[in-house]
Amino acid sequence: MAKKIVYVVVAAVGIAVASAATWWRQTRPQGPQAVMAKVSDGGPGATPRVAGVEVAKVAPQALRDDAQAVGSLRAGQRVMLRPEVLGRIAALNFKDGSLVRKGHVLVQFDDTLQRAEVQQMQAQLSIAQASFKRTQELVAANFMAQQTLDTAAANVQVAQAQLALAQARLSRMAVRAPFEAVAGIRLVNVGDYVKDGADLVTLEDTRQMLVDFRLPERYSGRLKVGQTAELALDALPGRNFKAVVQAIEPLLDANGRSIGVRAVLPNAARDGVILRTGMFARVTVVFSFNEAALVVPEEAIVPQGGKQFVIKVLAATEVPELAGQLPAGTPWVSRRQEVKLGLRRQGMVEITHGLAAGDTVVVAGQQRLQKDGSPLRIVELGRSAGKPAASASQPAAAASVTGS
Repeated sequence: MAKKIVYVVVAAVGIAVASAATWWRQTRPQGPQAVMAKVSDGGPGATPRVAGVEVAKVAPQALRDDAQAVGSLRAGQRVMLRPEVLGRIAALNFKDGSLVRKGHVLVQFDDTLQRAEVQQMQAQLSIAQASFKRTQELVAANFMAQQTLDTAAANVQVAQAQLALAQARLSRMAVRAPFEAVAGIRLVNVGDYVKDGADLVTLEDTRQMLVDFRLPERYSGRLKVGQTAELALDALPGRNFKAVVQAIEPLLDANGRSIGVRAVLPNAARDGVILRTGMFARVTVVFSFNEAALVVPEEAIVPQGGKQFVIKVLAATEVPELAGQLPAGTPWVSRRQEVKLGLRRQGMVEITHGLAAGDTVVVAGQQRLQKDGSPLRIVELGRSAGKPAASASQPAAAASVTGS
């Protein structure tokens, strides 16, 4: 029983001591550190809390407005030679991969029958012309009627037409190059009997190459003939080629909502490199180039109410209305600035309106700056204690966001 009374007394004394200590801590005079803590917590009469932020400088940078696509190379002119008639091949007048001139006979079919037909038609034409000449003399001497002369003239015309038809049949027995080109690998041999329309050999004029690609329809209003296109080929890594937009498809693809584009580039051998049909190309179409675009990191943009803002860093001396309201030694304050955005490239965004070169903006810690005129300090990432923070005129590339 006595032990229980002792435990009760000890507990009561402990509670009394704890209550007294709490009352003393709450009512004791406050020192400077306690006052600063209360001020930072937003108590009555508190001065604004100084926030540590990361900043970046608005700097001009070359910025290109472009669009990327993929395509395939093809020769400027390409054709698969096919005969118009059936027959047996008598001669092949080219070598695989050789250069052939326009009009050169590449494949010669057996034309014995066609040559005989031409000779026959030539003989009939000679007979018709001689008959016409005799009839003309007799009509002039009034020995024959004019109608007989007209018939003889018609016979000459018929013979001429038959000769032209025979010559056309003869010409079809020779397959000629329609343009100067490089011959591919032949698909037939001498002695083969081929039908009309059979594949013989491919011809390619590779002095100029074409690249066909497609872009989303949102670019249709910005595409123009003559624009520059840059090509990177997977088969030739590390090399860049320049092409020029030659034609734009007038009809949009309703399935993919894209527009077809064709660009042309010369195929001059460079360091022994020759472009070939079928090469996979990564195409970049250049719409415009701004050598002095103002850019900031994307993290600096603060969207609000359908508008875009940034937090500018100003020297406290530039805002005289805040004199006396800032903590002693505060060099920088914030100001919200509406901006207009342009292109976005690799984590950077173009500012077309609202900022000037040399301005400093906050890229991290915006949530600590609730209103304009908030004091702030710039702290560098990894800055050890005792070292001064970076100034706004020379912002750090990266900084840690800490509150004071």
